[in-house]
Amino acid sequence: MASLKPRRVKSSTSAGRSRAISILLIACALALPGCTVLAVADLAASAVVGTAGLVVDAAVGTVKIGGKVIGKTADMVLGGDPAPVPAQ
Repeated sequence: MASLKPRRVKSSTSAGRSRAISILLIACALALPGCTVLAVADLAASAVVGTAGLVVDAAVGTVKIGGKVIGKTADMVLGGDPAPVPAQ
């Protein structure tokens, strides 16, 4: 009876693709002046920071709305505080 051993298949396409991407990145880095590389990196960093800021703003807004809903629900269930009497 023949033994069934799994075969290892070498993926030459993924190794070739990885090598091609690496060569392309190196060629782009050498072709672009330093100012352009810094500008692109700065733009990417700004986009990430801007997106993170929007995510934080959305989360804070959601928490504020949730807090208001919980507060109103608690006031309805527990009766809330009586309204203060205006001083004359």
